[in-house]
Amino acid sequence: MPILDTRHDLGHPVEGDSAWSESYYFNGFDPGSDSGLFTRIGIRPNEGTMDVGLSVWLPGGDIAEYRAVVEQREMVDTVLDVGAVRYRMVEPMRSWHLTFDAGVPVRISARGSRSDHDAHLRLDLRFDSLTPPIGTDGQATARPASTESADAAGTTGKGHFEQAGTWTGWLEVDGRRHHWDGALGNRDRSWGPRNWGGPPMWRWFSINVDEHLHFGGIRLGTGHGDLHRGWVFDDGRATSVAEWQIRTEPSGDGLTQRTVHLTVIDKQGRRYELLGDVLRVADIGRSSGTLINEGLTRWTLLDDGPTRSGYGIAEYLHQLGDDGRPVVAVE
Repeated sequence: MPILDTRHDLGHPVEGDSAWSESYYFNGFDPGSDSGLFTRIGIRPNEGTMDVGLSVWLPGGDIAEYRAVVEQREMVDTVLDVGAVRYRMVEPMRSWHLTFDAGVPVRISARGSRSDHDAHLRLDLRFDSLTPPIGTDGQATARPASTESADAAGTTGKGHFEQAGTWTGWLEVDGRRHHWDGALGNRDRSWGPRNWGGPPMWRWFSINVDEHLHFGGIRLGTGHGDLHRGWVFDDGRATSVAEWQIRTEPSGDGLTQRTVHLTVIDKQGRRYELLGDVLRVADIGRSSGTLINEGLTRWTLLDDGPTRSGYGIAEYLHQLGDDGRPVVAVE
């Protein structure tokens, strides 16, 4: 399982593809306050932009969303300011500081919902890693890539890593402050060409069962079959995922994940059975036939020991046909 060094928390050389992107992503959920977030900044210097999306799961079930784009033609890496959002690196591969202060539209956490009021949102949160940066640097190696990997590199980026960590700080909604103290979450970095409409589907998982057991990765459709990528961090030991076995119980629309039965098999043959109860869903990307459903999910490890449950994300990307149905059926 590749562990990357600290230089990969800085900017990477920009390549010529017009869709080349360097992205920074964070998520987290604090069950004590029933609040969480997922947020991403993408730098696309060949297009001359840097954009941010910040979505906050509010106590009670609503979601607040903020979007902004600024002009950016040079790479930046230790401080990223987009509108009212700031990401600041405190220590590479160890700690990041996120702040925000603005009014935002709010809607219920359901696919297709529209904002019905505004709220003033402030946050001051620090992410500290629990696991090493697990991923791939995207460089050519002596070992040839699979055809699935080659397909994916042209649509979702060549380099990528993920880390689990803890959040401390506070979130404030219309003057009411909610403190986070050790809430769990993940972050990731990707670099290379990013074309959202490329893969026919993906199922991306970010899972923190507790401070000792974490999962991350993706099952991604390609023209040569599904690509299975990811990692397990189990009590200080990192291994690669060999296969994501998925059975989904969708809602009545046939598109929105409600319950996820997940078997994770690592490359040492260990199997982890997980049940994902999707608590809230937001559609975060619908354009040119692409739909992304972000699902805040409670994950329970199914084994013979004491019950272990945590939180994370089950993200489903669909490409829709002319009939509005996914071109790859929900499994």
